[in-house]
Amino acid sequence: MATVTDLISTVHQDIIESHILTRLDGATLASVSCVSSHLHHLASNEILWSKICRSTWPSCSDGGSRSFFSDAYSMVEMETTTAAGSVSDLDRPFPELISAVDLRYRGELILSRVVKTETTTAWFQSSPLRIDLVDAKDTVATPIKRRTRTEDTCRDLEKDLTLSWIVIDPIGKRAANLSSHRPVSVQRNWISGEVEAQFATVVDTVECVITVVTCGEEELHVREVSLKAEKMEGTHLNGRDSLVILKRVMEGKRVNGRHREVESKRRHEEFMEKKREMKEKKMRVESVFDILTVSFGILGFVSLVVFCLRRTST
Repeated sequence: MATVTDLISTVHQDIIESHILTRLDGATLASVSCVSSHLHHLASNEILWSKICRSTWPSCSDGGSRSFFSDAYSMVEMETTTAAGSVSDLDRPFPELISAVDLRYRGELILSRVVKTETTTAWFQSSPLRIDLVDAKDTVATPIKRRTRTEDTCRDLEKDLTLSWIVIDPIGKRAANLSSHRPVSVQRNWISGEVEAQFATVVDTVECVITVVTCGEEELHVREVSLKAEKMEGTHLNGRDSLVILKRVMEGKRVNGRHREVESKRRHEEFMEKKREMKEKKMRVESVFDILTVSFGILGFVSLVVFCLRRTST
């Protein structure tokens, strides 16, 4: 009885290459390459992978390779890094960080940009990490209609807004996607009235947060797309420590990115819960400290009054 592999081997190679493999997405193509050595050879065509990378991430206009797709599609393991770290952990130069970002709404591309960040300046290394894609004076038009109820607008964005933020180390030729693909949270800023969508990737006690800020009365415009790195304590990592995190992310262990959305949201919720618990614990400690401070103050005041009364009586 003929197996599936035997049947595939009867199909002409040109048909497989031109009419079958070209119709597959990257994840399916990677699975197909594991079926047989013949398909593995055909699916290793770098031109094919370059086209897949360009269609999946238009910002990567220079194309890509199978290894690049593997880096950008896979998901970082939860405990690849630690919050501690210093620039001494960087055993080779890391002079430039490339961000390739693609923002879509219902599959339609609304923003695709590449930003190069110089990482050797004193300002970058000492300041909190923040990479902006949209100039402060500009906005990006979108086809997104603002609904009458803010809750409906938030629900639309949570369901239909997708983003990829691929950080690339051009020297080490490694990359990683820091986005959760779909937002982990969407809410209105009640002060400005803007709607903010957050995408995130949690690694150990650090969360890489990508914020997309939209504004507008009838049609939404993108006013901000920015990347930050936040520790569980609530402080932001500076550029120096962020490089350590990003380097370990790019070179660390990966898991299949097929369940990126669900897993990213689960990690984000756990991160926020631990952050809340840490904040409450800190407030309790501060409250006890305040009580002790007041108690010692009162005790000191009473002791002083008693001392003064005794001296007066004598």
